[in-house]
Amino acid sequence: MVIPVRGTAALICAAIVVVVAVVWLPAYRLFFAISIGIGVVVAGALYLWHRFRPVKEEDVENKRPLGL
Repeated sequence: MVIPVRGTAALICAAIVVVVAVVWLPAYRLFFAISIGIGVVVAGALYLWHRFRPVKEEDVENKRPLGL
């Protein structure tokens, strides 16, 4: 099944589907809340990791892997 919608319209359609599922099916509420919580924790950890340990130019070994 393919929906011929792209770009912003597809994002809006996906958001509507998620909202309908969260409102209509109670099990999705818990799953959605846990997923958002895990996502926020991982995003925060990655943000702090890269803030305190930024990638330096000398850390990158092969800047031209294809030799171009």
